[in-house]
Amino acid sequence: MNDIVTLAQGAGGRQTSELIDGIFRRHLANPDLTEDDAAVLAVPAGRLALSTDGFIVSPAFFPGGDVGELSVCGTANDVACMGAKPLYLTCAFQIEEGFPMADLERIVASMGRVAREAGVAVVAGDTKVAGKGQVDGVFITTTGVGLVRAGARPSGSHAEPGDAVVVTGDVGRHGCAILLARDTYGIEADVTSDCAPLAAAVEAALDAVPDIHTIRDATRGGVGTVLYEIAHQSRVGVRLDDAAVPVAPGVAGVCGMLGLDPLYLACEGRLVMICPAAKAERLVRALRGCPHAEGATIIGHITNELPGRVVMDTELGTQTILPEPGNELLPRIC
Repeated sequence: MNDIVTLAQGAGGRQTSELIDGIFRRHLANPDLTEDDAAVLAVPAGRLALSTDGFIVSPAFFPGGDVGELSVCGTANDVACMGAKPLYLTCAFQIEEGFPMADLERIVASMGRVAREAGVAVVAGDTKVAGKGQVDGVFITTTGVGLVRAGARPSGSHAEPGDAVVVTGDVGRHGCAILLARDTYGIEADVTSDCAPLAAAVEAALDAVPDIHTIRDATRGGVGTVLYEIAHQSRVGVRLDDAAVPVAPGVAGVCGMLGLDPLYLACEGRLVMICPAAKAERLVRALRGCPHAEGATIIGHITNELPGRVVMDTELGTQTILPEPGNELLPRIC
């Protein structure tokens, strides 16, 4: 193969086959990966969760991950948030002519590694090569399907007054890592993305507390945006304890310099869970025993007051209404 991706490798002929065999099949191989036009899969009994997402992150490589890892984690985590075990993924690549072949292999290798960690099989895909300037590097679209566990029905519309609000770790790290990787402000800080597969954490959480009301991953817009979405869907208020919200020192420092709120910076390895308050400590203990959820903590509760609003109890003893999410602070963070 060439050192760069060429239009010929997207034309469907011999060079396309060589690209698929030399990179995609080598890193994504599993018994269900098909050479035919569609994967034929066993259909498990029960309910299925299905999600699709596109990934256009810039830059494609960032501290703690890359667009390949992100594409698997993002879709598998969306499926898991419905109380499902992710089973299968498909992926579609749109690659810019001239994209370095070594970078493409690095991305696909990341996908294979994290898919194995998540226990999900990439079973089908597509590769297109666009002309120079028609795509910025590489875009990936993944679709995932998973089996919903019996009795699990988490939804943003199920939060109830008195429930506890739990996050699975420190917030805002992915958005901060992308901001620093772009080197727009000349700031140096030890911040890596939290990008991670979370299905195992969801499974452990539901084993401990089967009646979790809501599970959401705090991607674009971060925890603050997710909580506003839940407040609107469930017609409830959310009250947070500022001192309880976990923020890594590096993220706090960068946000302090730039006037950003880490609650509104994207996460790619953090969940927001809402459950009955009496079971919250049990939930936190279960999560802390899982990879990528060791920092789980209770940060607030659901209330009847101010439906549709998120209120913060500050360390000064005052209360403030957090702003409704507006424009995206950092475009192309996932």
